Amino acid sequence: MNTTKQPVLLTKEDHATIMYYLRNQSVLNAADRQSANALQQELKRARLMDENQLPPGMVRLGSRIKVRDKETNALMELKIVTPGQANWKEKKISVLSPLGTALIGFCAGVTVNWMMPAGEKLFLIEEVNNE
Repeated sequence: MNTTKQPVLLTKEDHATIMYYLRNQSVLNAADRQSANALQQELKRARLMDENQLPPGMVRLGSRIKVRDKETNALMELKIVTPGQANWKEKKISVLSPLGTALIGFCAGVTVNWMMPAGEKLFLIEEVNNE
């Protein structure tokens, strides 16, 4: 669960896409299914916007991001994708993965606190590219 109090901001299109996967969990792998409940809770407090209203630097589907693990200081460069596009070797993570669920809807500069399979983690979103 995310303990960050900032609102989750999503485009209406991203919200609809994510909801499709949450309603059709049979298309998900086991790891993504585990994160689905946490993401459903996050979506309850999400503010939905048209794409042109979304502030720059928000993590959304298709975002290329640089995120730092605050405990290990490791910097990861990732792309947030739908479950069927996820490929760790290509640094593409599912929006329904634990890390994807933690980051979606937040902006560059935000530190997100999230319960991961290995325990609670802090991640700093350093950069977001939505081109």
